[in-house]
Amino acid sequence: MNSVQTVVEMRGITKRFPGIVANDNINLVVKKGEIHALLGENGAGKSTLMNILFGLYQPDEGEILINGKPVNITSPNVANDLGIGMVHQHFMLVETFTVTENIVLGNEPKNGLKIDIRRAEKEVEELSRKYGLKVDPTAKIADISVGMQQRVEILKTLYRGADILIFDEPTAVLTPQEIQELIEIMHNLVKEGKTIILITHKLKEIMAVCDAVTIIRRGKVIDSVAVKDTNPDELAAKMVGREVTFKVDKKPPQPKEVILSVENVTAMGNRGVNALNGISFEVRAGEILGIAGVDGNGQSELIEVLTGLRKASGGRVLLKGQEITNRLPREISEAGLSHIPEDRHKRGLVLDFTMSENMVLETYFHPRFNKNGFLDYAAIDKHASKLIEEFDVRTPSIHTKARALSGGNQQKAIIAREVDKDPDLLIAAQPTRGLDVGAIEFIHKRLVEQRDKGKAVLLISLELDEVINVSDRIAVIYEGQIVGIVDAKSTTEQELGLMMSGGKRMQGGGSDE
Repeated sequence: MNSVQTVVEMRGITKRFPGIVANDNINLVVKKGEIHALLGENGAGKSTLMNILFGLYQPDEGEILINGKPVNITSPNVANDLGIGMVHQHFMLVETFTVTENIVLGNEPKNGLKIDIRRAEKEVEELSRKYGLKVDPTAKIADISVGMQQRVEILKTLYRGADILIFDEPTAVLTPQEIQELIEIMHNLVKEGKTIILITHKLKEIMAVCDAVTIIRRGKVIDSVAVKDTNPDELAAKMVGREVTFKVDKKPPQPKEVILSVENVTAMGNRGVNALNGISFEVRAGEILGIAGVDGNGQSELIEVLTGLRKASGGRVLLKGQEITNRLPREISEAGLSHIPEDRHKRGLVLDFTMSENMVLETYFHPRFNKNGFLDYAAIDKHASKLIEEFDVRTPSIHTKARALSGGNQQKAIIAREVDKDPDLLIAAQPTRGLDVGAIEFIHKRLVEQRDKGKAVLLISLELDEVINVSDRIAVIYEGQIVGIVDAKSTTEQELGLMMSGGKRMQGGGSDE
């Protein structure tokens, strides 16, 4: 192997954590100027391997060569000195600082003893132009979109002189348009001589942007191939260890009575202006209604109003004909509504509780778990064991803390808990965000199963493929209103994309007909 070409070589990397071998004798070779994907399910060991390359973890065995020379990467500072930068999935930005202040933090240019912020802004501007990143150096982080924040993270690594950039699940939080822009940015970086390692489980993106892909399954390398010699089906099978269907298998819906009726609801957003502007729609028993829209058009506020987490300032919400507008979250839950929240860490789980405790967060006060005001832990544990087995939640034990599980397993646990409540209406908000194809397939099946049992399902997702594949009807939300409702079978991404940007309003605005 020509060492001039190889910029990163990881040999025999093994990393153990209590009860698990996260990386098991992994070999990885990355060539200069390529975009190399690390593909694997949640918990396969991709991020662990890259955290070792970036100096956040130390390997138990194995060695790393950068540009053909053995190195000992004991910290991120050592990685930075070797030209390695990492763009994390959860951004490491100070919200109250400007773009420039975040980028130069810890490496500030000085004028005497003072920070030369003008010079810093100029340098950021130049870097931004060179790589086609288009950021405003003076904007505050709190005021810019998630896509822009990600560009700031990229600029942070470039400012520190990175030649090897690690992207950890970079598209998990982006809109389709932002994903296109990010792909362009990656191509610009490579044109300027950079090398990129992309941690992902999105096959479409690998096919669109990568040169090579290494597949990791349960801590071991399964294969390393050139992207031009493979296809999505083959990659999915290698990643999961079996064939995966991308089409959601479902019979035509048999919608019955109206379960959820949202009538002309208005609600304030966090910035003191209306986020919902007279939104109206219905969901029937035995159907999945998908809500499509660009992030920030009222989806989160709608979910909060429906679940009692935000007050509506006008209109009404009816569940099976009973008004639940502005009722307490517990009352709404008890009335027959289950909710898979869009942020599983903030709203779905108590991360420092055990899995067993998390399975009864909404039902611990029911008589079967509560005897005279005392929790019946034997009953709770038995219930948790049953759900964890039924929904294939991989956890060392029901007494493991929730934070120790991979994202996919955390999500399965939430779905198990919510479906077990046997709700009339299941709200699934971003149910597969950040999950791999195996977990996505599992979750989609469960949503369709609920529909087929005669439940009403409201699916709110930023993934257009998911909305089109899983829903029976699709309502498009734009600026806090439903601008049209279409049949999922006959619509296209183009038609939805146009409506999502306010380009085409259907006849009759918010009506279902």
